[in-house]
Amino acid sequence: MSHLDYEINKELGECYLFMGELDKAEDYYKKAAGSNGVHPDPYIGLATIAVQRGEYSTAMSLYEKAHSVEVTDKSYAGMGLIQMETSRQDEAFQNFSDALKINVNNMVALFGIIRIGHEAGRVAEAAPFLEKFLENDPEKHEVRYSLAGLYVCMDKKEAAVQQLELILEMDPANEAAKELLEQI
Repeated sequence: MSHLDYEINKELGECYLFMGELDKAEDYYKKAAGSNGVHPDPYIGLATIAVQRGEYSTAMSLYEKAHSVEVTDKSYAGMGLIQMETSRQDEAFQNFSDALKINVNNMVALFGIIRIGHEAGRVAEAAPFLEKFLENDPEKHEVRYSLAGLYVCMDKKEAAVQQLELILEMDPANEAAKELLEQI
């Protein structure tokens, strides 16, 4: 099978996955994986399908397979997601951290690290990842709002107020930011 066949099968897998047709997506990802075992993408696609079906152990082995082909932020984030869903917070936090070191914009890892930060009392460790993200994308209000929430938990009220005021400067109608500011 040629590289073109690989690309076509991978693209079709992504399309069907996006449309929620898991069986068709799975068929095309399997063809792509079979045609060319040197790309992690088909395994990540198959892992995503397994997660949607609640098959966490299958998904984990697929993310590990993708990871063995090529270490990417997506494989780290995927493993972290499964660990988070199966109450392995410390391992998940580490994988999300590793994903964000590769790609500061990986939203799965970012929101995972926020959630674990709150659930496992690791807000001080989570905050720098959000700060780094906002250096690249200062207009992402939901990330800035989450950072303000982490600051509140860390008892850094002035820093939280500063973040919320930045949101309201750019988006004066942001109700969530107004409410949190009033609570502080």
